[in-house]
Amino acid sequence: MLQYLEIVLRSVFAFAVLLILARVLGKRQMAQLTFFDYIVGITIGNMAASLAIDDVKVSHALLSLALWTVLSILMALIQRGFYISRVWLDGRPTVLIEGGKVMDHGLHKVRISIEEMMLMLRGKDIFDLNEVDYAVLEVNGKISARKKPQYAPITPNVSGLPVAEHGTPRMVIIDGNLMERSLRSMGLSKEWLLGELRKQGAEGPEDVFLAQITSDGSVYADLYKDNQAVSAPQDRPLVAATLKKAQADLEAFALATDNPQAKRAYARQAAALKKLLEQLAPYLRG
Repeated sequence: MLQYLEIVLRSVFAFAVLLILARVLGKRQMAQLTFFDYIVGITIGNMAASLAIDDVKVSHALLSLALWTVLSILMALIQRGFYISRVWLDGRPTVLIEGGKVMDHGLHKVRISIEEMMLMLRGKDIFDLNEVDYAVLEVNGKISARKKPQYAPITPNVSGLPVAEHGTPRMVIIDGNLMERSLRSMGLSKEWLLGELRKQGAEGPEDVFLAQITSDGSVYADLYKDNQAVSAPQDRPLVAATLKKAQADLEAFALATDNPQAKRAYARQAAALKKLLEQLAPYLRG
């Protein structure tokens, strides 16, 4: 029984150590995984497994894990500062197709077959070799390909069509919690968002599983009750929400402008709207 308890405790401890080391090593292990990074990751994982189930001293395992982590970070710093070290550890990208012609010596150098190359090209939505102008195998084992001009997709830049600017989508409600910081960063008010949510059948943020301000400025909302019928918006509450948004916008404009005259005008109109809302509040309730 004690032996099983020891395995459980060592496994939990090894898991915690591995989690800490993964945070220390950073995202490079996943986002830019090279062959060397892969070996380091596997080795550290094996050490953590040995710490959990093998009869090794905890202090010895921790020292070994710490050394491998430090050496990995040190090697990453050396690679960042010296080009030669990056070439020596990671190698160089290998050209597989150039000018539409398959480079046999490139395939032989990286030891991959035509079938494997076609598999990677299909992952790039390329099924016909005739469409490829240039392809290179990157140091992380992934293929990058450029199509010939006649097969490249038409973009607005090529066709000369005007393209409207789009903003960055932001999550504003997650699990019923309002992300007020995201709203403020987009220059939007809580009142405006509540008005938009009511149009989609929600009474407030607590009814919404998630909501996002899309790139075109509209609101996408997913309610907790998927089968909840979207009720018709009530005119009076929406009028109140619109007036509150206008008041919030005027107050924001007053804070943003450096013109004293404009600042006073915005503040005066915001105060007038606030007074109007107070007077109309009994009549605008749903």
